Parts: sequence; C-alpha cells; structure tokens
Amino acid sequence: MGDTGRMLQMMTGYWVTQVVRTAAELHIADHLHGDGATSAEVAEAESLDPGSTFRFLRTCASLGLAGSADGKRFTSTSLLDTLRSDAPDSLRDLALWGGAESHWRPWGRLADAIRTGSPQAEAALGAPIFDWLAGAPGEAEVFTHAMTAMTRGLAHALADVIDLEGARVAVDVGGAGGNLVHTLMQRHPGLTGVVLDLPHVGAEADASAAGLGVMDRFTFVGGDFLDKVPSGDLLLLKFVLHDWDDDTCVRILRNCRDALEPGGRVLVMELLVDKVGTPGLEPLMDLNMMALSTGRERSLDEFGALFERAGLTLVTTTPSSSKVPVLTLRPV
Repeated sequence: MGDTGRMLQMMTGYWVTQVVRTAAELHIADHLHGDGATSAEVAEAESLDPGSTFRFLRTCASLGLAGSADGKRFTSTSLLDTLRSDAPDSLRDLALWGGAESHWRPWGRLADAIRTGSPQAEAALGAPIFDWLAGAPGEAEVFTHAMTAMTRGLAHALADVIDLEGARVAVDVGGAGGNLVHTLMQRHPGLTGVVLDLPHVGAEADASAAGLGVMDRFTFVGGDFLDKVPSGDLLLLKFVLHDWDDDTCVRILRNCRDALEPGGRVLVMELLVDKVGTPGLEPLMDLNMMALSTGRERSLDEFGALFERAGLTLVTTTPSSSKVPVLTLRPV
C-alpha cells in the first residue's frame, strides 16, 4: 500500500471504529458464533432492518469480522470472537466505550484542544467528562464496565510481578470494579482488599468480589481520592494519574502517602511514553487524554518529578508481560 492508500485508510479509520462499536451493541459476535446466521436471522433477533443488516454484515466480512462461504450465511471469526459477551477476556465493553458519544464528540474537537491547551469534553458535551458521566448513568455504566474489561486481562500480568510481602491491606484507589485488587486477593488468601471510587461503582465492585469468593475480605468505600484515601500498607494506582493534570496528580499522590501504614508502599501502574517517534499506543492515548480530560500520558522522568513533589521516591520499576510496568514508591 502506497502513501495515498495509507492516508485514505487513516482518514476513514473512524468508520471502522463505529463498525466495531455497532457490532458490539448488536451482539453480532454472539449471533454468528457456532453455526453462524443469515442477515435475516440476525435482523429478526435484534429487530433490525433486514437490508441494512445484510449491508452491515457484508462490511464486517470485508474487515475480517465475519466470514461467508455463500454470501448469505455469515460466521464468526477469531477477531469477532473477542467481542463475544461470554468470552472470559471479552473486549465488548471496551468497544462500546471507545466508540461512544462521550469519546467521539470531544475527539472531533481535537484541533481546538491543540489551539487552546484545554480538554474539549465540556465544549462537546456540556460538562467535564467525569461530571458528564455522573449525569449520564447509562454511559457511566458503560465506562465502568469498560475499565473492568481493560483491567481483566491486565490484572493477571500485573499480579504476577506485584510483591505483596508484608502487605495486609491493599487499597485499589479509583479501582472501579476492583478487578486488580480482587485478583491479588484470590492469589493471597491473607490479603484484605478495599476499593475507593465514586459511590455509583459500589454495586459492581461488590458483585465482582462476591462472584470471585472474596467478599468476606473486601470493602467498597464510596468517596473521592481528591479528598481522602483509606489507610493501607499497599495503595494501588492503576490508570488513575493519566486522567489528571500535574498539580492534581501531586494531590492524589500526597493523599496516598498520608494514608500509608508504616512501611507501606504506593504502586503506580501507567503506560510510559518513550522517545519521540517510537510506535505504540502511548502517544495516541496521550491525545485521548488531551481531548477528554486534563490528563496526559507521561515519561518515567515526568512521573519522577511528580513523585518528588508528593514526597515519594521511586524504589523500583518492574516490567510486566503487558506494556504496563509497576512503579514502586515509598515515602521520602
């Protein structure tokens, strides 16, 4: 593919995003699993227009999201199977969130974000992203499920390298459904777990703990980490700091430092931006933060400056099998 073809592919990338989101919304992976289905059968099951359903499935087939031997009956592919609602590591919730209105509308104002240096969620949605989610329960639920899905696979990779020696109480700060701390609790029966997040997340966190058999050692605390963090000897910050500007990050880190029991540690888990020109998710995620929030992705040096301001020092940087390392901090 030449440069013109590559550029055209980039220009129409958002079309593909919406195909994936729509496939997730309409449960296409579930309908095509096993023996597959005709477009008419999918249309009947989802109350869709039959002709439009065929055109959509034809497009899915062109993208490798479906197969069809006769042009009439469609079957799933391994790629589409990642969107199955019953798959252990399903990406369905992430697909719904990534293509949601609260994402694409601020992204549509990316040039304004660059001109002004300000996030565009308020201009596009009428309120800062987290305030808007608080007033949109349906979208907030999608966001919570998406964060849980993002952590589901990542949790095991991080748990493999997190040192729990001496830890009795682990607090998942801004932990949403609690997937990370629940994974640690499953592996270490003596560990007590806490999730601190906004009150509306509590039901999902409790249900997750109950489903994994750790509810007797788990507590959900409804609150705001900008105000206060529950005490513990292991405080987990996974994909929290990238949502916030530097001053707010320092405030969060100081609250975590103040909540540490003697000998305790803060663990920060974030993507790390590498040198300019390095391919990867990190620069694109940084633009996502620019469009949606006051946050950003950071380099290890940039994180180090925040830690120093918060009275914490970086002790170790431990790589995991994912792209996310574990940064271990102790009070200065």
